[in-house]
Order: sequence, then C-alpha cells, then structure tokens
Amino acid sequence: MNEDHSIVIAGESLAGVTTARELRRLGHRGPLTIVGDETHPAYNRPPLSKQVLDRAQPGDATRLQLTDDGITIVRDGAAGLDLDRKHLRLGSGATLPFDKAVIATGASARRLAPPGRTGENVLRTLDDARTLRDRLATAQSAIVIGAGFLGMEVVSACVRERVKVTVIDVEPPLRRLLGPFLSGHVSERATAAGVEILLDPGGVTLIGDPVNGVRFGDGTERTADLIVTCAGDIPNTGWLTGSGLEIAGGLVIDAHTRTSHPDVHGAGDVVTVRTATGLVRRPFWANAVRQGQVAAHAILQHPGAPAVFDDYFWTDLLGTAVKVVGDLPLHGPPEILDGTLADGALLRWRTPHSTTIVAWGLKRPLPRLRALAAAP
Repeated sequence: MNEDHSIVIAGESLAGVTTARELRRLGHRGPLTIVGDETHPAYNRPPLSKQVLDRAQPGDATRLQLTDDGITIVRDGAAGLDLDRKHLRLGSGATLPFDKAVIATGASARRLAPPGRTGENVLRTLDDARTLRDRLATAQSAIVIGAGFLGMEVVSACVRERVKVTVIDVEPPLRRLLGPFLSGHVSERATAAGVEILLDPGGVTLIGDPVNGVRFGDGTERTADLIVTCAGDIPNTGWLTGSGLEIAGGLVIDAHTRTSHPDVHGAGDVVTVRTATGLVRRPFWANAVRQGQVAAHAILQHPGAPAVFDDYFWTDLLGTAVKVVGDLPLHGPPEILDGTLADGALLRWRTPHSTTIVAWGLKRPLPRLRALAAAP
C-alpha cells in the first residue's frame, strides 16, 4: 500500500488505538484518523471492573496513551459507511474520505430492561464504572445478574465494599468457560465470602421502574438497593446496516482481519472471525490487541503478522488472581503442575489439539505460561 494513503479507524477502542500505533510503527506516514464517540480519551476496559471499582486504588488507571504525531482524533460517532465513494459518515452529518478503513467500534453492554426504563446498571464504559463505584459506596444490598468473568468481578467488588450480594445465572459461576472443576472452586470461595448464588435455568426478568429487583421463572421476586446486569455484550454493528459488509454475530473478518470488502478491515469486540471450523467471537482484551496488530500488518502488506487470536485472559475472583493461556472452555479435571488449589496452583488441561494453562492464585510470569501452553 502507498504510505501516503489515508486510513480512517472507526472506534477509539483498544483495537482501534492498537491499529493506529502499529501502523505508525510499521512505517505508515499518511493521514491517520481515529473516530471516537466518547468524551473521554481512549482507555483500557479491563481496569473498569478491577481498579476503578476499588475505591482504595488511586485514580482510574485506564488511559491509553497515543504519543504518535499525525494521528487525528475526531470526537463523533460513526453513523454509516459508503463503500462506493469510500466515505465514513459521522453522526454530525460530516463525512471522512478514506483509502483504507478499520472498523473497531467495539460492543455495548447487553441490557435486560426495555428502553426507557431506569435503574438497571451495566458495566462497559468508564462512566458506567464510576457510577457503579459511587453506588457501591452507599448500597446495602446488590443483585448481580450473570456469573461470568465480569459478573464475578462485580461480585468481588461488592464483597470488598461489604455489600450483601446475590449473583444469579442459568448455571453455576463461570461453568460455561472454566468448566465444572474450577467453577466448583469459584462457587466455594464465593459462598465462603457470604455471596448468595441462585440459579434459574430460564433466566430472570427485571421488575420495577426504576428497576429494583428481579422475577424468577417460578414467579418469586427478589429486590435489592443495586441491580447490575452482566449478561454479555452486543457488537456495535448497527451503523453498518446497508453498507454491504457481512455481519453474522459481529462484523465478519478472516484470519488477516479482512472483511468482505478489500479496503475495509475489522478488529476487536465488534468482529466475528471466520475460521476453518466456523465463525468464532472471542471478545477478550488480548484478542483486541492482537487483531489491531494484524490489521496494521495486512493494510500495509507487511510480513510477519501474528495469529489473529491471542488466547490470554486474566481476572481476580474474590481475591484470587487467575491467568489463563489457551483455549476455553475447559473440560474435566486438570493436571496439577505445581502447588495446591487451596494455596495457589499451576494447572494444565490438554486435548488432542490444544493445551490450556491456568495460574490459579499463583504468581507466574506470562512468558512462562505461554511457554507451557506451547510445549509439546
């Protein structure tokens, strides 16, 4: 690609910022514009449910620094894409021409309440995290809907703030991703910390306006001072309607981040990746970084691009640090390579096609975990 060509990145997300940084690192010197619809400068999302919710932590520790010269930030929303004219339409009505475009508009929190009903809290943006932090400071009780990674991090914040908390899901905490072995240990730790775990296979509905509780499938109800929904996310692809790009559970890209149009790439939580086994969506921090890097390599036709997935994830569950390198979900019991589950352990799951390493409450550097996962 001509290094003077203009590139527009829709989304001031981690994937969008990473793409811009990598383009500059690889030598692109042409016009480079990032479109972001938040009032805040670019920031990391993992700290939102960790440091930002912890009032003992100094500051928000979320800012993504953009130090490269020549990157223009446009504070507006992406509203449409004209691939014939190669224009990105903004919410203000203005348009931005481009030679290449990158879609990195991320995802939005899935809500259970209908539009217009107040009182439901979610955690996706910096403003969401600050609001939730303030609410935790005054709440006496909370209900968290969804016992995945995000939900259990919110539960952990409730425990830390001494807020009586109930977590509700269709299955035990983290069962879908970590499997029954580790899910059982998460449940044990949560129960020991005073967390109430309730299951409803049909899912709950929200009650009240403002929302102040939930209704179970059997008709019983439960109320609390604070209701937080952690029920997954929805890729921000609505603005691409009519563009002609393939959308299927997200913006469809290939292993080189290419969309169905040769001059448009995608990266981060907005995308679904077409693989040999089907469409796969893995909205983890490390994958957003990796896909931004891959997009830059592909746009510049630069050799040495890494794989489109980097399956690394970390969390903190009720004071237990957890690092995961490798494929999820996990099945069956692991090999215990070091330590014990009570005091911290290094665990390994192996299948004929992959190896997953988990550092459970045990400090191990990421390079060592990657090496173990790659070992034959």
